[in-house]
Amino acid sequence: MERIIEYTADGSATLFVPELDEHYHSVKGALTESSHIFIDMGLKTSAAPSPRILEIGFGTGLNALLTLIEAEKSGRQVHYTGIELYPLPWETVEKLGYTNEEQSTISNEQAAQWMKALHTSPWGADVRITPHLTLRKLQGDFTSMECTSAIADHSPSIADHSPLFSLIYFDAFAPEKQPEMWTQELFDRLYVMMEKDGILTTYCAKGVVRRMLQAAGFTVERLPGPPGGKREILRAKKIPLTTEDTEDTEEHRRKFNDTNNLWKSAQSVVRGPLTQLHSFLFIAFLSNNLYPKE
Repeated sequence: MERIIEYTADGSATLFVPELDEHYHSVKGALTESSHIFIDMGLKTSAAPSPRILEIGFGTGLNALLTLIEAEKSGRQVHYTGIELYPLPWETVEKLGYTNEEQSTISNEQAAQWMKALHTSPWGADVRITPHLTLRKLQGDFTSMECTSAIADHSPSIADHSPLFSLIYFDAFAPEKQPEMWTQELFDRLYVMMEKDGILTTYCAKGVVRRMLQAAGFTVERLPGPPGGKREILRAKKIPLTTEDTEDTEEHRRKFNDTNNLWKSAQSVVRGPLTQLHSFLFIAFLSNNLYPKE
């Protein structure tokens, strides 16, 4: 698959794939986008003392590098699992010239060495890249990996001796380019693989994606996109419902269905030129008697 180096609006490079007519990063700023979506809106907002991160789409390794730099700055221990079906050769990534945006504590030379370590480390094994980041790269198609539970499956896969994930970087190609990566089944699996209060961030804010995340069980919020880039992004959080929450939800659903049935009954019972007004009055009367104020 051919890949062409192109430069984005913030001066950082990305790769263009003619076969897919798709870029690896936003043309409005590769570095800006990754920093905003996955570091600022993801890693920095995670309360996990030692985050376990899963990246869907390791790609150029830019997200991993930015995570490593943040881990070194914050002192948090990070375990990073990256999945990639088509790994890039180091010779290609090296030409992208990714460095450290903030050179106050980490030099460009150090960042370049870390990037090389990320790409040249062996696949399928835990590799300690720095004192604060351990990397595990997996080559394969996530949609066919045996990973329904991140702790139950001990085959050579994403779940190999790994507990639940506290953070997921969902960075697959766009839904129209890679639709198999944006399905309800896939988001359902990701929900199971996350720990309580786990966070998933993605650049895609399409309504259909938001609804699939919600259907999987996530609490989803739209957030402002990166400066000069997409208007909105999505952040999803796994907040399991308590028994009380579930009961409240069922009660609201029952009341909604009851009211909906009342409306249909009113329309069938009441006739005349003021049908709509009579219907509303009829519903109000019955609702007041069915659900009196406490």
